[in-house]
Amino acid sequence: MQKATLYLLVSTIIFFLSLIIACNATEKTSDKINPNKEGSIEVKAPLTDQIAQYIRNILQDKNGNLWFGTNGYGVAHYNGDSLSYYSNDRGFSGVQITGIVEDPNENLWFATDQGVVKYDWSQEENGQKVFTNYSDHKSFQQGRVRSIFSDSRGTIWAGTVEGVVRYDGKKFKSFALPYTEAGDNRFYSNKTTWGVAEDKQGNLWFGTNGNGVFKYDGITFKQFTTNDGLTDNSVDDIIEDNQGNMWFGTRHGGVSKYDGNNFVNYTHNDSIGNNEVCVVYEDKAGDIWFSSEGFGVYRYRNGSFTNFGENEGLGVRAVQTIFEDREGRFWVGGGGGLYRFDGDSFYNVTKEGPWK
Repeated sequence: MQKATLYLLVSTIIFFLSLIIACNATEKTSDKINPNKEGSIEVKAPLTDQIAQYIRNILQDKNGNLWFGTNGYGVAHYNGDSLSYYSNDRGFSGVQITGIVEDPNENLWFATDQGVVKYDWSQEENGQKVFTNYSDHKSFQQGRVRSIFSDSRGTIWAGTVEGVVRYDGKKFKSFALPYTEAGDNRFYSNKTTWGVAEDKQGNLWFGTNGNGVFKYDGITFKQFTTNDGLTDNSVDDIIEDNQGNMWFGTRHGGVSKYDGNNFVNYTHNDSIGNNEVCVVYEDKAGDIWFSSEGFGVYRYRNGSFTNFGENEGLGVRAVQTIFEDREGRFWVGGGGGLYRFDGDSFYNVTKEGPWK
């Protein structure tokens, strides 16, 4: 019995080592793959009627098509008629999508758990999608990319679990931020960068895991932390509103608004239900929306807050993404699937819709 147990243990170790070696051997820095070539396997959709059990990101491309980043099925693409899924089986490196952005040339970029994926419309072959995968571990340590951003100059920035990388037109290279603190060890490292944004003056803002926010003017950095009035040093999301205020959604401190001189903070003590805020978004009317873990979403309008949760039909307590498309459809996704807002209440959008 002991020999049999030892043999089983050794066999198991060898099996897993072979998997690790095989995975490392197949990783490439920039690999253009046609997912429709002979022998490819189409990604299976979730077994439930939900588009995915967890929707992390939403984007509408130049043609009006919708892309939904999921937590385990890669990216779901709705072309106005049907829903398709792209992941490893179809040449798209990633199953967890943590960011989607469109650059000035209308290319799409995806942050994934395996690196960065680019989709260039001009690379399509016979109408079929071709993806370019960037997964060099010199640039993407551990493979996990937490955010993706295209600035006004067309430069692509990716926030990873080990810092920031910048695309130079050929490959991604490290871009060092002047980290000072140990960071929040509950989530990756002190160099993890959750969010990147650009203000109207062209300054870049980087939200970090325990180092607050860095503002970069192209030459120098300025750091903002709780010592300056920021509500928390772990910053998940950053936007600039149409009045020029910067908004910061944080991991443990709610939301901060910065007008260029002072911070105003909104926390569970006075305004919202929970201090974990994963996403901040401004709609076309100028209202500010943000998540609050376990409490759905809040809308900030004219200095007051309105909460939308289960009572209003929103079946997502842990909201990860908020998006208003060019047709004025308002989408919310997270743990629980995809939902639309009709101005008063929310309703679930499944694989069958309703899409209009």
